[in-house]
Amino acid sequence: MKALKTTTIVLFASGSGTNAENIIQYFQKTKTAKVTHLFCNNPNAKVVFRAKKHKVPVTVFDRNDFLETKNVQSKLSELSPDWIVLAGFLWKITPEIVSQFPNKIINIHPALLPNYGGKGMYGMHIHEAVVKNRESKTGITIHYVNEAYDEGAIIFQEEVALSENDSPQDVAQKIHELEQTHFPKVIESLFDNE
Repeated sequence: MKALKTTTIVLFASGSGTNAENIIQYFQKTKTAKVTHLFCNNPNAKVVFRAKKHKVPVTVFDRNDFLETKNVQSKLSELSPDWIVLAGFLWKITPEIVSQFPNKIINIHPALLPNYGGKGMYGMHIHEAVVKNRESKTGITIHYVNEAYDEGAIIFQEEVALSENDSPQDVAQKIHELEQTHFPKVIESLFDNE
C-alpha cells in the first residue's frame, strides 16, 4: 500500500507572524499538512523567531534575491511545495512565481475585497480607512494570488459588524480574531480539491 503524501505548505511573511505561527501550530496538531519553510523579506521580523521556535526552516531574502537573481524562485523550485501561503507578506509575488504555481498561492486580506484592496492597502492603513469611512462592517478575504494586488479569485470571506465607536485598533482586533479562526481551516479545505 502506497503511503499518503503529506501536503506541504511554504509560508511568506513580512511582520510579526501571528498568522504564520497559527498556521504552523494548526497543522502540527491536525497532521493534514506540514509547513516546511518560511520565506521572509525582513531579517528583524518577529515571524523569523516564531518559525524557528517551531523548527520551521527560514530563508530571509532581499529585493535582489526576489527580483534579480531569482534565488527565491530557485529555492521554491527545489522545495516544490503543494501550497504557498502569504501570511502578512507585503510584496507583490512575481509573475514567474505565479505561473510556476498556478492556483496554488493564497493570501489573506484584512478587508472585504474588492473594497480596500490594492497597492498600499495593508494592516492599519486599511483599518484606518474603514473607520474614516464609517463602515458598518468589515472582514477578511482569502483569495488566490495572481499578477495584480488583491485581484485573484476569492475563496472565502467572513464579515464582522462594526460599531460607530470602534477605533482602528478595535477593528484590527476583530480582524485578527477572524484570521486566527478561519485562515488555517480554509487552507485545509483546499486540500480536498488537489
